[in-house]
Amino acid sequence: MADKRRYPRKVVRVRVKFQVGTGAWAEGYSRDMSLGGMFVVTNAPAPFGGAVLVVLHLDSGHEITVQSTVRWTEPDGMGVQFAMMGARDTHALTQVLLAAPISVPEPR
Repeated sequence: MADKRRYPRKVVRVRVKFQVGTGAWAEGYSRDMSLGGMFVVTNAPAPFGGAVLVVLHLDSGHEITVQSTVRWTEPDGMGVQFAMMGARDTHALTQVLLAAPISVPEPR
C-alpha cells in the first residue's frame, strides 16, 4: 500500500495534550510527525473523524495549538491531520522537523 501523505513523516517525540469538544484534556506523545499531522500515542484515542484540539509542547518551549481531525485509530493511539496553522507555529514545527530523522512507513 502506497503512503499517500503530502509531507514526509519524521521521528519526533514531544509531549502532547488534546481535547475532544469541551471534554477533559488527555495526554500522550508524538511517535512521528509531519507538517500535515502526526500519530499520538495515548491510551485515550479520540474516535475516528473526531475534531480534537491538539497542543504540542516543543523542546524549545514553544507550544503549538492546532485544531485537528482524527484520520485513523489504533489501540495505542490515533493519527491526526492538522488544520491550518499560523506562520509562527508553522515555522517552529518546520525547525523541529528539519532536525529530525525520516521515519520509515510502517506496514498496515
